[in-house]
Formats: sequence, C-alpha cells, structure tokens
Amino acid sequence: MVRLVLNGKRAADERMREAVAKVRQEGTAVEVRVTWERGDAGMFVQEAAKAGLERVIVAGGDGSINEAINGLMALPKSERPVLGIVPFGTANDFATAAKIPQTPYEALHLAIHGTPANVDVVRANERYFLNVASGGFGAQIVADTPTALKHFLGGGAYTLSAVLKALNYTPHKGKLIAPDRTLEEESLATLVCNGRQAGGGQVLAPNAYIDDGLLDIVVVKTFPLSELAEVIAQFKDPSRKGEYIEHFQAKWVESIPYQERLVNLDGEPYATGTIRYEICEKEVSIVLPKQSPLLKDSGL
Repeated sequence: MVRLVLNGKRAADERMREAVAKVRQEGTAVEVRVTWERGDAGMFVQEAAKAGLERVIVAGGDGSINEAINGLMALPKSERPVLGIVPFGTANDFATAAKIPQTPYEALHLAIHGTPANVDVVRANERYFLNVASGGFGAQIVADTPTALKHFLGGGAYTLSAVLKALNYTPHKGKLIAPDRTLEEESLATLVCNGRQAGGGQVLAPNAYIDDGLLDIVVVKTFPLSELAEVIAQFKDPSRKGEYIEHFQAKWVESIPYQERLVNLDGEPYATGTIRYEICEKEVSIVLPKQSPLLKDSGL
C-alpha cells in the first residue's frame, strides 16, 4: 500500500487517473488524498506515517514537495516514510534536475518500485526546503520570472531594453556570514542551493548535489550594464573568477538583511529578517532514478 498525495488543482487530470488505474492493475494498492489548501500535503504525509505506510508519493510541483518535506521533518527520523515524486506542477524544477520521468505513469512506477536515496534538506530558521532558496532579485526569479530575466540567467538572446527592465530592481543591503567569509555589500540576489535549478528551468548551481552535505551559495553583486556579458559568463560557470558573481560552498550561511525582505523557499514565499540556512545531512529518503545527476555518493 502506498499513499498518493495529489495537488488538488490537478485532481481532474485524466493522465493521473489513468496512471493510478494502471499501477493498481499491476498489483499495487494506491490510496489517494487530494489537497485542498496550503498545508494539506504535509498533513497527509504525516497521516501516512502514523498509519504505518512506508512510502508516500507527492504528485505536484516544487511547492507540494516543499510541504511534504516540512511534514517529514516534523516527524522523528525513524518514522519518516520514503518520499516518491510525480512531477505534476507548473515548473517541476527539482524533478527536472533530478531526471525524474515527466509522464505520470512512468514517474508513479518509479516512485513505487525505485530505490530510495538518503538526501540532504536545508533548515531555514524554523522551516525546511529541498531545492533552492532565493532572496532579493532571486526571489523574483522564482516568483514571476519575466522573460527578460530568463534570458539574463540563461545567457540567451536579449535586448538592451529587456535587460534594463529585468534589472529594474533596487539592490538590497545586508551581511552574509559563512564559516570562512563575511560579505557586506549591495547585491541583487542571494541564492542558497541544495538542488540545481529554479524559476522554470534556470540552472543556478550547476555543481550542486543533494547528498554532499554542502550548500551551494551564489551571490549576484551589483554591476554596471556594460559588464552584463561577463556577469552571464560568471553566473553560468562557477569556476570562472570574477568580481560580480560569488560562488562558494558551506554547511551553513546566515543572511542578515538591513530590512525585512521576501525570500522564496522552493518557490514558497517567506517574509523574514535574519535567516540562517543550515544543511541537514541525509535526513530524508527520496526515490530518484539511477544515476540521477543530483546524487554524488548515495549509491544509486
């Protein structure tokens, strides 16, 4: 028996109904719970654990996965069921980067029969996330991702007017403290990554793994428009040294803005002041494909 937690916005999708019917015909008992409001996914995950189910599957986007992760982390580690993922949201950034199949049946089959990997999650004050946290301009990347910004991050074709529009953002001031450095200057964005991409396919930390015990932090500093091409090159290549993008890894980092600001945790808004990000190593088990590019040493 497995429990499928389905995002209520997609409950009428015939593809999911057909996928569930097919795996049931193959011999797997699947009970379905449909979310109605924020928090339901986490609640259903916890109920599955209390019912003794060893595997729970979330069908939704990054926000649904985030709710499930927070539900799991509220349980003792020994009581957390294995989490399977069926990409069924708008962007599905985590699932895409992990190479989870995009069709409902294939993803559901993997979630039921695949081998789980022990992976890291990130604590952000009292909350948790699996994929990416973004602050400053980075919060806009996840929140509404204008086309010009996608081009800026992706390094594709862009026009001067589009870039000017995308950069129409007041830099935020604050301090970023990590074990081996302190940054105190204006920045456009701070991205704290466990996974690799967000914002509908924008690769933010190409070398990140979800089982290496490290955060990948990307800081986009203010820059003159004349240096845009160099900024794009630095953003896409973490090994490229430059003065506008700073890439580094750490087990924790503390962001101290000089005024409250919006942060996105896996796309979920979080208004806060000081926020401490800390890696929680191998805290949850997630079913991923063999040789998933997000795994470094989990043995799949």
